[in-house]
Amino acid sequence: MPGFLTSLEAALGGPDAAWRRRLRRLGRPAWLAPFRTRPASDVWGLDRGMPIDRFYIERFLAEHRGDIRGRVVEMQDRRYTDRFGTGVERADVLDISPNNPLATIVADLTAAHAVPGDAFDCFVLTQTLQFIYDVHAAVREVHRLLTPGGVVLATVPAVSRLAPVYGLERDYWRFTPAGCRALFGEAFGTDAVTVCGAGNVRAASAFLAGLAVEDLSRATLDAQDDAFPLIVTVRAVKRADTRNVTAPA
Repeated sequence: MPGFLTSLEAALGGPDAAWRRRLRRLGRPAWLAPFRTRPASDVWGLDRGMPIDRFYIERFLAEHRGDIRGRVVEMQDRRYTDRFGTGVERADVLDISPNNPLATIVADLTAAHAVPGDAFDCFVLTQTLQFIYDVHAAVREVHRLLTPGGVVLATVPAVSRLAPVYGLERDYWRFTPAGCRALFGEAFGTDAVTVCGAGNVRAASAFLAGLAVEDLSRATLDAQDDAFPLIVTVRAVKRADTRNVTAPA
């Protein structure tokens, strides 16, 4: 299939030596994955290496590790608190399931009324809101739980397969930067929210095809195209005076 591979090579960036090395390393099945009707992996590339969305999630958290301090709460486990936290005094894990042995707080994030407000300096909220139907209530609760000056570091998918663990019934949403600005702006105030898309069309296509970080070059991962975000990142700060929140127009 030399004609097909030559055309594919040109479409993917030209006949450079690095591209050829990657093609030999990965083998034809990996690069043909976007053209098949089944993905190369059914678990976001986890069985091949590091899922591509996690590259952007971890880069975002590393950039804001200074916010992960004091009393920190994270959803389901504390992996990112432990990895990226600086000056963490107490780490909590929030989960709706009482069967999670790591959970120190069992509560529904849309109605965590039993959890005192103004309690946390940082809320690590990665890849969670897509599984919550009432995202407006969830973000309001995140805002309530933070101390004045506290920070939420959130990521949400713009592009992703449906999560197998939740089936077709509980994976509700995909997000855009504009949607996240409005969603978090309603609770925190627009000027207290910083939203960015992360990724590009090749990274997004590879992620959908089940490829992993190891299947892509660093130049591909680092390329930024605001029209093709793979994930959306949100950093929002709770004002010291929450009475003056400015909702989006």
